[in-house]
Amino acid sequence: YLDAGKNQYAPMPGIIELRQALANKAHYLYGKNINPDNEITITAGATQAIFTIISAFVHSEDEVIIIEPAYDSYRPSIELTGASAIPYELEGPEYIIDWEIMQSLVTAKTRMIIINTPQNPIGKTLKEEDMLKLQSLVAGSNIIVLSDEVYEHLVFDGKKHESVLRYPELYDRSLAVYSFGKTFHSTGWKVGYCVAPPHLMKEFRKIHQWNVFSVNSFVQYALADFLTRKEHYLELSSFFEKKRDFLTYAMGSSKLKALSSEGTYFQLYDYSGISDKDDIDFARELITSTGVAAIPVSPFYASQRQDKVIRLCFAKTEETLSRAADKLSRL
Repeated sequence: YLDAGKNQYAPMPGIIELRQALANKAHYLYGKNINPDNEITITAGATQAIFTIISAFVHSEDEVIIIEPAYDSYRPSIELTGASAIPYELEGPEYIIDWEIMQSLVTAKTRMIIINTPQNPIGKTLKEEDMLKLQSLVAGSNIIVLSDEVYEHLVFDGKKHESVLRYPELYDRSLAVYSFGKTFHSTGWKVGYCVAPPHLMKEFRKIHQWNVFSVNSFVQYALADFLTRKEHYLELSSFFEKKRDFLTYAMGSSKLKALSSEGTYFQLYDYSGISDKDDIDFARELITSTGVAAIPVSPFYASQRQDKVIRLCFAKTEETLSRAADKLSRL
């Protein structure tokens, strides 16, 4: 496409070929009829889409509920608008939402609830019951749902991804965010997209037009072609599930306790049987003593909650996973 001269600005919403391919994908996966003209916008990555959604709908003195541990772009994006991020702290090892607690956080100022499924950093997924309770919670209100679904194709153990696109009443007040970087192992390309009903997408595009305008054109044409090959995203779950299981087996003799990973390419480990250090210090110790990089989970909480849990990424070769497991099993 570079040789074909696809080097000029793309249309503000993205090229129609890509938007149509995504509409076809949404219908195939979720049975949802999406109009590519006014319900899909291509973005410069999912994080830009998240920032644009928050900028379009959240204002000073509003409140936005975020489910922690949470992806670290949510809070600063909210605070830049002058609004307040209201955390709902999930407790390990189950990390299950109590919807009565969620209801108690809703006030007259609540403008948005952000969900993330499968959830980074904990690898948990929302179930049908969760989606129905969320749908009931926001019904009849002015609350917008931002649904971060960048790991939609990384759901394990035969489960299905519960997208807001499956729930018509919920979709009517939702904006869903996706990432080609996660789907096609191309995070450096920074291309994502947003799906929303026309009345919400209209407001989204008012901001998108002036903070990005458009996304690089030649990659959009390539992605439109690639999406015709369904196997590339349909096989992702089994591909990463095998890596999760490989790491779990390799870590079988370790004192690190694996928590449930239902999706994403992350696995949490409880290290309380090894050390009393906080997770940041423990992660630093791992780097110096074993050369294995782990991410502490406490920074994903505003309160810096300490559960003695670290996150490992298993999106690596089996050789790398085996070497890491060998080193960690010696602790």
